[in-house]
Amino acid sequence: MNSALDDRLPRYQRLRDDLAARINRNEWRPGDLIPSEAELGAHYGVAIGTVRKAIDQLVSDGVLERQQGRGTFVRRARFNSSLFRFFRFQSETGERRVPQSRIVRRKAMPATTAVASALRISVGEPVISLSRLRLIDDVPLLAEEIWLERSRFEAILALDTAEFGDLLYPLYEDRCGQVVVSADEILTVEIATEMQSRLLRLEANAPLIVIERLAFDLERRPIEWRRSRGPADRFRYHAEIR
Repeated sequence: MNSALDDRLPRYQRLRDDLAARINRNEWRPGDLIPSEAELGAHYGVAIGTVRKAIDQLVSDGVLERQQGRGTFVRRARFNSSLFRFFRFQSETGERRVPQSRIVRRKAMPATTAVASALRISVGEPVISLSRLRLIDDVPLLAEEIWLERSRFEAILALDTAEFGDLLYPLYEDRCGQVVVSADEILTVEIATEMQSRLLRLEANAPLIVIERLAFDLERRPIEWRRSRGPADRFRYHAEIR
């Protein structure tokens, strides 16, 4: 086990953190089967109960998932579904659809104060800024601004924009080895600027809903900061309270 881990933590917590770090280093990738509890116990020299408790935490955190009769797998993130909680993405026939994506702008730049604060880096450090539109049947529904730490996403700058596809997280994983496993989202309301009105084909000063998302890797380091803006008249919020 990693000797740098805090020995003051319970053994199962140290094991949980070490397993998370190994997943974060892509030793096991999303969809991979991890070793059995017995194998991990033998490898780390701990009781199976300790391994089970560490895995229980990772399952609770949404990092791993148990599949009956098959074993425990690294869970694939499903963050695109959160957009359906907030906006109506469907065709004229009512079919639910993942919006198409179009990269409007991509550039390298120094981190502003706001970007540096979100990504927990120093002001002026190199970052990548992306602007993209999400569309259905060529009708723009969301305008997004995305910021990434350049040292972790350098490969993004060399890609043809046609290679980006409609979902970014699989791209981050395949091309940059960066895996998003959790995210925090905040909803706010603002008035569209002239540029946003033009991009989204809205009237001047139309109300917008803003979804601000900070995505994290397995070690809870910020990996992406984005702001998604969409027209308020297409906004919906759904929550199931038990």
